[in-house]
Amino acid sequence: MASSTLYQYLDFQPAADSFLTDVIAGLSARCKTLPPKYFYDARGSELFEAICELPEYYPTRTELGILNAVAAEMAARIGPRTAIVEYGSGSATKTPTLIDALQQVAYVGIDISGEQLRSAVDQLAEQFPHVRMFAVCADYTRNVPLPQLDAADVRRRVVYFPGSTIGNFTIPEAQTFLLNARKVAGSGGAMLVGVDLKKDTRTLNAAYNDAQGVTAAFNLNVLRRINRELGADFDLESYRHHAYYDEHASRIEMHLVSTRAQEVRIDGRTFQFGAGETIHTENSYKYSIENFQRLARAAGFEPKHHWTDPQALFSIHYLTVRA
Repeated sequence: MASSTLYQYLDFQPAADSFLTDVIAGLSARCKTLPPKYFYDARGSELFEAICELPEYYPTRTELGILNAVAAEMAARIGPRTAIVEYGSGSATKTPTLIDALQQVAYVGIDISGEQLRSAVDQLAEQFPHVRMFAVCADYTRNVPLPQLDAADVRRRVVYFPGSTIGNFTIPEAQTFLLNARKVAGSGGAMLVGVDLKKDTRTLNAAYNDAQGVTAAFNLNVLRRINRELGADFDLESYRHHAYYDEHASRIEMHLVSTRAQEVRIDGRTFQFGAGETIHTENSYKYSIENFQRLARAAGFEPKHHWTDPQALFSIHYLTVRA
């Protein structure tokens, strides 16, 4: 644990061996997988920020447009003396708009990438010196203790989960995640969550197969990270990015395709890849408003309001914890 004059930094980063355990388990499965949370080392975080600026990638600019238009209304619904707990804060590009609109007591940024987290909360703390701030380096899909908020004069907690990251979970995983978020928000609490909406296949496929190849580099970077941190010997030149929209499952799937038969060694283990065999690296589910609200209700939230852009590409949902 370390402290700053501007904010408190809490380090609950998962042990290094959990990375190895998850990679071995994923590559040992019949259909090989890797957890998408491991995309976000320093280079992966940089690449994702670049993706957010791409012309094909609509979610970030669309969500920010919604937020700029309705932040005052959101703040009125949330009320004063609030602690915002942001999951997967990343570079926190949308957060200042929300903080600026609120009569706020505290902000907690939680992210697995410590370097990016520090940079983001450094900037927020300088911009909003009146807000108590905490930077928590942790895997937000697990239980994250927040004892510092218990001592603050907070009327309610609001879990803030911007972007379309809720879509990276399978439906059962999303259900579990929302149940955990409800516990963090607690009695009288609420949640603001960004949800990408169903739309035409052409728009979706373009968003995950950009012409500049940034998304491909982001996908392949996870293999580079495994090589660097776990001593693996993936030949990055023999894998290619593949992403497509599965209309039946309502999700984008991202894969890394082995272009030849090969072996990969990690921690004394050997993994066989056939030509054309894939590693499934990410899902991105797309919802209708009604489907997401049904999911939220099943997790103990009450959908109170939602906002969308004029083209109905993206949505932000305001949920309260059901008594």
